[in-house]
Amino acid sequence: MKITAIETFVVTTGFTPPRPWHFCAVRTDEGLTGYSEFGSEGITRGLVGLVQDFAHRLIGKDPTAVEKLYIDMYRAARQAPYGATQQAIAGIELALWDLAGKALGVPVWRLMGGPHRERQRVYWSHCATYRVENWELFRVKPLRTMDDVADCAREAQSKGYTALKTNIIWPGNPARRITQGRTGPHDQLATRDIIDQAVAQIGAIREAVGPKSDICLDVNVNFKPNEALLLARELEPFKLFWMEIDNQDPDALVELRMGTRTPLCGGEQLQTIRQYRPYFEKHALDTFMVDVCWQGFSAAKKVADLAEAHEINVAPHNYNGHLSSFQALNFVASVSNVKIMESDPDAVPIRDELFTVLPEIKDGQMTIPTRPGWGTELNEKAARAHAWEG
Repeated sequence: MKITAIETFVVTTGFTPPRPWHFCAVRTDEGLTGYSEFGSEGITRGLVGLVQDFAHRLIGKDPTAVEKLYIDMYRAARQAPYGATQQAIAGIELALWDLAGKALGVPVWRLMGGPHRERQRVYWSHCATYRVENWELFRVKPLRTMDDVADCAREAQSKGYTALKTNIIWPGNPARRITQGRTGPHDQLATRDIIDQAVAQIGAIREAVGPKSDICLDVNVNFKPNEALLLARELEPFKLFWMEIDNQDPDALVELRMGTRTPLCGGEQLQTIRQYRPYFEKHALDTFMVDVCWQGFSAAKKVADLAEAHEINVAPHNYNGHLSSFQALNFVASVSNVKIMESDPDAVPIRDELFTVLPEIKDGQMTIPTRPGWGTELNEKAARAHAWEG
């Protein structure tokens, strides 16, 4: 079997702000096609161009030699590693793993010696957050009051979720959410107003869901570590599952972690064991996020294995379409040290039509897929019908 073509699809989702989804298809001379979901918003043209730059190197190669082809791409881009480069490599590599599984008629996790589990606990991510700007798109009520925000938490609990994650939100007409560095200053200060709002919001959510449901607060990129410490300390009475924050300085995160009883999670912006290693060695966070779409399957598994060697659990970062969820489910079935997995129940209207198989979820747990490859495929007809125009 040989690779004959590599193609990308970019799909518009209708999100505000815009957030197109990226997919890759690797085609072969035996009629098999491998699919992936990859990348992050804001660099779409660059990602597509990078995939094209790598693609010509793989035409005519055996697609099942996944690790070999990954290293070939990594070394070809050695002068510009990580970031968008790694995401583009991931787009191809993930599709190659799908092909490898399909060629043997087994799920990808079987190639890794799994499954470690048959179901994975997930949390309702961006609970209320997406509804700040996109309530009309999701056909839900706007967030006018703090009780409307609390209603989102009640909804998650009523649908079987035992954990949720939110961001700092100011309900109103219109509602707004914390966006330091996007629509406001880059100072990353935890002002009294911000802290009071976060305390009021988490307090309302805790009252809504009770003491047994887990609550996460995502403050990523919004605070310097010493500013985040001010917030973390005031949130200690609410017993958060974690407060989520990333930083380029592992020592700063160590100081933050030592200064509060609020557990910390982060690491989504890191890629490959080379970047994660200094954070693991310093035990800079309680739980580390690992994004399969942003770095690839092999790289993500190696990160989890290194975390296991440091007695640390990981949590897949997963906020895109269903193919992303299937990739993450194969990941958690392939490793032993998973705390919980992200999921986005609030869906754009077209999401379900983009994929041939949808995730199975019951009582806040997703079922590990058993079909060959990832367990679902991109519906190319639907992807073309909703193509991103730029």
